[in-house]
Amino acid sequence: MDDKKVARINELYHKSKAEGLTPEELKEQQILRKEYIDSFKRNLRGQLNNISIKEKDGSITNLGEKFGNKKGN
Repeated sequence: MDDKKVARINELYHKSKAEGLTPEELKEQQILRKEYIDSFKRNLRGQLNNISIKEKDGSITNLGEKFGNKKGN
């Protein structure tokens, strides 16, 4: 998500606290928030899928390969 969209989310938030939003602005705020949350989840999943741990026996387990492709996460 680009900085302009994040700035718009913040702008709509501050306007909602100060004077309220029009129905069109409420819809825009909901869409932008959903897009932000989806982007956050994708980035977090990408980071989690790149975690590897070193086992006691010296082998390395890639947790993304082991758990990352399961449904329902």
